[in-house]
Amino acid sequence: MTTCKVHSLESFGAADGPGVRYVIFLQGCRMRCQFCHNPDTWEEQGGTIYTAEELLSKALRYRNYWGTEGGVTVSGGEPLLQMDFLLEFFALAKEKGIHTVLDTAGQPFTREEPFFGKLEELMKVTDLLLLDLKEMNPERHRRLTGRENDNILEFARYLSEIGKPVWIRHVLVPERSDFVEDLQALRAFTETLANVERIEVLPYHTLGVFKWENMGIKYPLEGIRPPEPERVRQAEEILCCGEQR
Repeated sequence: MTTCKVHSLESFGAADGPGVRYVIFLQGCRMRCQFCHNPDTWEEQGGTIYTAEELLSKALRYRNYWGTEGGVTVSGGEPLLQMDFLLEFFALAKEKGIHTVLDTAGQPFTREEPFFGKLEELMKVTDLLLLDLKEMNPERHRRLTGRENDNILEFARYLSEIGKPVWIRHVLVPERSDFVEDLQALRAFTETLANVERIEVLPYHTLGVFKWENMGIKYPLEGIRPPEPERVRQAEEILCCGEQR
């Protein structure tokens, strides 16, 4: 029986996949996104310990609210850092006929073992992925997240290879990830993938700034305001958001 480190739980998630979701936010992330609204998820040794069975039992209390579309979503932090838990939890959920969603930035992806073999098994019990693609330009991605994006894009290609349904998400941050040429590059990239069901633009917000302050970390986007609605609409037009393929 595996355990996981949980940052928080949400009983009625409405923006974490189709329908009403029970959302598990896992602890730990190796990216350092400048716009992160949950920097308290970064530390891998924090969080509350649960077993997969304990979390499934909690989720099942809300099953009557899910309807035919809802289910469970595991988010983060970065859930792929706790692969063994994901394997057990999603397998248990599928035994109960529950729709499973994985919300990930894909940063841990590698085709090396043992990660890749476990990922292949995980995909058998995962119905949908919400994949955050932060930036296409490598230098801008490194500045924005502190990490390279080569393996993240390779992860997206792998998901296309196996035909696993994906919703692409892009956080639109003024002066960081709202460049027209990069949005066009993201559109071109998604058009090479055969499994993208939806593309969503998520406007940058400052609701988590207080967490940076409480943790004594200098907020790197000081002075940058959320994008105007017109700018969000323009980005959506470039990315062809919401179209089913």
